[in-house]
Amino acid sequence: MTGNVYSVGQVNYYIKNMFAQDFLLHRIAIKGEVSNCKYHSSGHIYFTLKDEKGAIGAVMFAGSRSGLSFRMKDGDRVVATGSVEVYERDGKYQLYAREIRLDGAGDLYLRFEALKHELEEMGMFAQEYKLPIPRFIRTLGVVTAPTGAAVRDIQNIAGRRNPYVQLILYPAQVQGEGAAQSIAEGIRTLEKLGVDAMIVGRGGGSIEDLWAFNEEEVARAIFDCTVPVISAVGHETDWTIADFVADLRAPTPSAAAELAVFSYEAVEQLLFEKQERLRRLLEQKCRLARERLSHMQTRLHYLSPQYRLNENRRRLMEQEEALARAMESLISKKRQRLGLLAERLDGNSPAKKLSQGYAYIEGKGHKPVKRAEDVRAGAEIRVHLLDGGFRASVLEVWEHE
Repeated sequence: MTGNVYSVGQVNYYIKNMFAQDFLLHRIAIKGEVSNCKYHSSGHIYFTLKDEKGAIGAVMFAGSRSGLSFRMKDGDRVVATGSVEVYERDGKYQLYAREIRLDGAGDLYLRFEALKHELEEMGMFAQEYKLPIPRFIRTLGVVTAPTGAAVRDIQNIAGRRNPYVQLILYPAQVQGEGAAQSIAEGIRTLEKLGVDAMIVGRGGGSIEDLWAFNEEEVARAIFDCTVPVISAVGHETDWTIADFVADLRAPTPSAAAELAVFSYEAVEQLLFEKQERLRRLLEQKCRLARERLSHMQTRLHYLSPQYRLNENRRRLMEQEEALARAMESLISKKRQRLGLLAERLDGNSPAKKLSQGYAYIEGKGHKPVKRAEDVRAGAEIRVHLLDGGFRASVLEVWEHE
């Protein structure tokens, strides 16, 4: 055997370069039927494109998901645009899709973009024109097909969240010829009935199925409606002109019902919590008021004239008692002194002296005679005794040596 021998890796690398040098494969559009479609948790989409003559593996990475405006599923006929490259490790080639659209819908996408641009230029998407959705509604209008998953989902969700909200259904044609006119008429009819809010939408489908919601007639009916409109068309990845014009866009009809109808249980719980909070605040205020009242009563008691009068009486009684004790003490001391003086006086009492045989003698001019030299012989004197007295004349005066 002659000639060069190459490794598997070298061959795969060579083939990869051959694909890379073919500029036709850098941007190529391939149409076919989708099979083995898998949405990975990482956001990547893996699928196979096939027709009656062959199949090719394909992948759309998460970073390119903006190029997909609908939820792709097995059986869809699509046109995938991207590059065909070789995965060197496995030696397999596949389509790396950057844009995917439904086959045959190219003209519709162009019409969609043209109308979207026109209405946006006219300001119909402007935020300042959008009406707020009432928090608590009593009547909810629904413009959708009378049969199908959309109306059932709305009924189930609304009934579960609040059975007291009245649902008014306008059975509109949502697909095919005359659908746009039917939807617009439903919006105007429910507006005249005076519903509190309105859901306009349908379940999922292809771009052709959803096209009625891309018509200008429907967009203008939503824009002119004085009732808040929630648009709920198709799946989460489906966007229509109605979504841009509506006051609020919901990804699905079920989500629209969640947004439009308030939860009765949640409101009951909220009211219970507020009631409990109000009760606690009221109890706190009452407690503070009672404490303040008690404090004011105490102050009033201390500042009242009766309290002051009683305090003055108490102080007066204390002072009176203190004065009485002081008087008793003073009287006792005076009595003791008086007793001492009385004893001294008693010791010096003339009457006592007289009772012992002594006499009191007065001379001329009632002057007491204390010494012998105070009288002369022949002088008259007065002699006072204990029980009387007498007058006498001095016969003789002598002095002691």
